[in-house]
Formats: sequence, C-alpha cells, structure tokens
Amino acid sequence: QAQLVESGGGLVQAGGSLRLSCAASGRIFLVNTMGWYRQAPGQQREFVAAATSGGTTYYADSVKGRFTISRDNAKYTMYLQMNSLKPEDTAVYYCNTALLGLRLPWGQGTQVTVSS
Repeated sequence: QAQLVESGGGLVQAGGSLRLSCAASGRIFLVNTMGWYRQAPGQQREFVAAATSGGTTYYADSVKGRFTISRDNAKYTMYLQMNSLKPEDTAVYYCNTALLGLRLPWGQGTQVTVSS
C-alpha cells in the first residue's frame, strides 16, 4: 500500500504564501490523479485542487487564482503553492488519490494557519 506524507504547513499572516509538499512512496502516484484536500476544525474535508499524471489541473472555486498545484513525477512528489492566503484557508491539508476507487488512508496532514 502506498503512503503519502504531507509537509510544509505553518503559521502565516493573511496575504502570505506557503508551499506544501506531498511525498508518495508508491508508484500509484505515477498512474493516478492526485489531489489536495483540507479540513477545518468542525468541518468535513473538502476538495482543493487536483492534478493528473499528465499535468492537467483542477481547482476549487475558492482557491482559483491563488493556489497552484504541480507534480514532479520523477520525485514522486506533489506541491501546492498557496499565495494570497486568507484566514478561511486555515485547515489541515491532506493529499490523496483523486480517484475514489484508489483512495488511500488519510495521513496526518499538515497544518496551515492564516492569521488576520
């Protein structure tokens, strides 16, 4: 079973930037659409962005124009560049497969906190 490890979160001021990383241990990364998700306290996880193995990207309306998802297939790593961060972006961010039939167990995620 593949494993995914998120990193790069932190505490930033509104308007700041962070770059999250998702490192995969399995080849599933190469043949699957991967996505970023987030979960705020008391809320369910929500979709943030996704990228196919070929580089096609998709974004939730709430982050379009501010977040950029990218992949380095040679490094089995996916990134989420987050600019113009808002307090409502505060959440634990997770990566996972976007294809529901191949969804892996959720990892620990990485905490992003945006202050006013």
